[in-house]
Order: sequence, then structure tokens, then C-alpha cells
Amino acid sequence: MESIMLIPTWQVYFLFGVFTWIIFSSIFNFTKKIRSLAQPCVIHCVVSGTPTILQIQKYQHGFLDAFFSGLSCVVSVPFYTGFLPLLFWSGHGKLARQMTLLMAFCDYLGNCIKDVVSAPRPKSPPVRILTATKDEKENALEYGLPSSHTLNTVCLSGYLLHYVLSCHESMGSFYHIAGITFVCLFIGLIGLGRIYLGMHSVIDIFGGLVLGLTILAFWLQVHDSIDNFVTLGKNVTYFWIALSSLLLFAYPTPKHPTPSFEFHTAFTGVALGIVTGVQQTYHQFHHENVSRLFTPQLTIPAFAGRILIGIPTILLVKFCSKALAKWILPITASALGIPVRSSGYVAALIGSSGVKKSNEVKQSGGYLQKMFFSRQDSFDVDTGIRLLQYAGLAWSVVDLVPSLFSQLNL
Repeated sequence: MESIMLIPTWQVYFLFGVFTWIIFSSIFNFTKKIRSLAQPCVIHCVVSGTPTILQIQKYQHGFLDAFFSGLSCVVSVPFYTGFLPLLFWSGHGKLARQMTLLMAFCDYLGNCIKDVVSAPRPKSPPVRILTATKDEKENALEYGLPSSHTLNTVCLSGYLLHYVLSCHESMGSFYHIAGITFVCLFIGLIGLGRIYLGMHSVIDIFGGLVLGLTILAFWLQVHDSIDNFVTLGKNVTYFWIALSSLLLFAYPTPKHPTPSFEFHTAFTGVALGIVTGVQQTYHQFHHENVSRLFTPQLTIPAFAGRILIGIPTILLVKFCSKALAKWILPITASALGIPVRSSGYVAALIGSSGVKKSNEVKQSGGYLQKMFFSRQDSFDVDTGIRLLQYAGLAWSVVDLVPSLFSQLNL
């Protein structure tokens, strides 16, 4: 009874508001209503923008292919997933926390809009679509509006610039102008590259730019409050677990199956792992006075040692957390009488239907808000496995691995 009284009232209201939205949006089918209004206009913009894409692709060259493909990899989700742990281990904990949570926020909103509108990517042919990596091929399976690369670049590079300028307020106006110019040029190249590669139309880039600026402006107003809550707040872990679970329900069903929900689930797990880990170890490893890279307390050789120890450790934790979730979740579901299936992770739960049908089930069955309003025979356990897998990986980045560094004097 005492623990219940310690729960801040705003947390109860907030979670109840999200739950209420899930109920009403499912009852009144808001997704289809919004799609019927927005999709025709967006499709018209995509089709009418094809000549612009073809005009840009007239300058096709092997160097430009490699340049824009490489640039897309630099701002992809896998890159940020690998970069953010290094940011934590370099001593810039606040920046790493904020960029992780901002990335999860962008991923959720961007993917929700993608699947609500369900706008197609440029038609090929006549547009040439260049997917040089596996990650790009998966991105091509998503809907187009907004461009996630543009959205993420605006938010994360904009927040990074804000952080650097805030930490060095004594810098002159020249450095401020130079920083803003560089970020604008970088964003412009990313947007141009997505069009050149045939991955997006002009409306997708414009949508990503507008949404990114809106999210960044909002985040700059609340980031200090969010960080104070994550590091020093009350009931943070339980609140974030409840919020992460509700966000899996509060996701729209697209017109056709896409991998966007899987990406959302993974980064929701990352945010959950980061928050729970930081909440437990903030005063040990993540306060503002920790050793930072390029100082006598954390030299480059010591940081290299952290990387050599940290990267294999988090990959091992990711593997183990996935294996543990594959074992525990089906057993738990069976004990609770919840019928589950697997679209790829648990061999014993994979149906006997063909690969195509299995993949469709994986996508359409993953949207958990259907649980209360549809008569599904079973639910995809892979969603829970993916959430726990990435939560375990992120927790190891901010809790387990820093503990190892402490033991090894790194």
C-alpha cells in the first residue's frame, strides 16, 4: 500500500491517457479515417514528384552512388546503435541519454506516420532505386512519408549542435555560424541523397524535415526535465516498463505489412534498457563528474580498452537475452493461458504455413492494440522477445559494462 502511494499522480494520469487513446483509436478506427484523408494527396505528390527525381538521377555517377550510399549508412539506425554505446563510455552520459531517447521518440513518431499514411515510395521503373546494403533493402520495405533518414538527421545533429554550443558558450559567433552551416549542409546532402538513390520523393524529404524541426523544437523545451526524471525521478523503472508496454499497443496497423513495427519495438527496448540501467547506476557511472575522453582520467588507450571489452560484452548479452526470452516468454504465456505463435524466433511455435503467409502473420499480428478488439487465434511472441533482447543489450551498455570497466580500472 505504501509503494502505491509513492507513485506520482502525473504518472498515473499520463499512462491512463495513453491507454484511453489506445481504446478510443481502436474503437473508432482512427488509422483508416486519417489514411483515407491523407493518402490520396500524398500519393498525388509522390507521382507528380517523379520528374524531379528523374532530373536529379540524370547526374548518375559511380562516385555519387558510393558517396550517397555511404552517407546514408552514416545516419542509419545501425550506425546510431553502434555509436551511442561509445558515447556513453566516453563519459558524455547526458548527451548519450538524450540522443538515445530522442532517437526512440523520432523512430516511434516517424514510423507511426509512415504506417498511418501508408504512402508509397517512388515507382521503379522509371525511378532507379539503389539499395547497396541489407539495411537499405529493409528500409525499402517501409512506406515513404516521412523520410526517417532526414527526420533523424535533423533531430540528432540539431541536438548535438545545441549540446556542443551549450557546453562552450564562450565560443564566438563565427563558430556558431560555422556549426549551423555545417549541420544545414549535412541535412541537405542527406535529403538530396535519399532522392538521388530513389528511396524517397520530395514530399517524403519535406515531411521528414518539417517533422524533424517540430520534434527538435519540442525536445529542446523538455530535455532537461526528461533527464532529471530519468536520473533522479521517483518510480522511473516501473513507469517506463508500463509506458514501453503501452507503446507496443499504441501503434497503427499499416495498409500492407512493413518492418516499421519491428524497428519501433527494438528501439523501444533500447530506451527501456537505457532508462532502467541509468536509474540504477547514475551516481556510480553516469553523473556529470565522471571521467571523459581526452582527459588525464580517460586516455585514448584506456578508451580503446573499453571498446575492446564493451563491444563483445554487449553482443554476448544481446544473444543471451534473446535466448532467455525465447525460453521464458512461451512458458509464461502458456501458464497464463495466452495462445502465442512465432514468426521466426521459436521453431516449435512456427506454423506449418508457407513463408509468405508466415511473414504476413508476423507483420499484421504484431500490432498489439488488436488484442482487445479482434478475434485472433494467437499472438506473435517475437514482439516480446525483440523488446527484451534490445532492452538487455541497452542495459548492459550502461550498467554491466561500466561495472566491468570499474573492476578493470578502465
